[in-house]
Amino acid sequence: MAVTGNRPAAARRLAAASLGRGDPVGWFEELYAAAGRGEAVVPWAEYIPNVHLVAWAADQEVTGSGRRALVIGCGLGDDAEYLARLGFAVTAFDVAPTAVAQAKSRSAGSPVEYVVADVLNPPPAWRGAYDLVVEAYTVQVHQGDARATAIGNIVDTVASGGTLLVVAHARADDEKRGSMPWPLTRGEIEAFATDGLVLARVDEVHDNMPPGRRWRAEYRRPEVVSQVRE
Repeated sequence: MAVTGNRPAAARRLAAASLGRGDPVGWFEELYAAAGRGEAVVPWAEYIPNVHLVAWAADQEVTGSGRRALVIGCGLGDDAEYLARLGFAVTAFDVAPTAVAQAKSRSAGSPVEYVVADVLNPPPAWRGAYDLVVEAYTVQVHQGDARATAIGNIVDTVASGGTLLVVAHARADDEKRGSMPWPLTRGEIEAFATDGLVLARVDEVHDNMPPGRRWRAEYRRPEVVSQVRE
């Protein structure tokens, strides 16, 4: 099926149809596949790393030094490749096989490990495995129990001493939820601070793609120092 017209509206139509079938994520593959055939455009594909990730990394003087990083919902891989350039050993995943295939094709020879996976059911081996986890605009396409599950699964991947960075569209508590994507309230951002994860800071930033407010939140898991008895 060709997907034409306004870019965000076309994605929302696919999402609505997928949700109507009881499939909250199937529309991602439909959209990426249609884009691969030249029948659609992925509205969030900017072909550059997320500007809020880049600004945060510059401000914190982040370097990978071989540490492990995980990119949630990697799309075409721009954030993953950026982190690899900073020196991280990066795993990046997306629920859409076509997105993963296109990411690999765009960055042939890249050290990034691209994987097809679902944030609602990630591999158990990822639990507590990553020193840096980056989530940008994935949770906001889910609602209700699915949103809570996604948040919990993302939190679970952060290693002892690790960091989670979340970027999301923002809305006030009294602001109507509107149509997909569904922006997060301050309370929903704070919900990532669970299972031992500590909220370090929340910044309200602005973006023109599309214009609006964003949350950029940093969380840390205190390092567990094992004690050896003599």
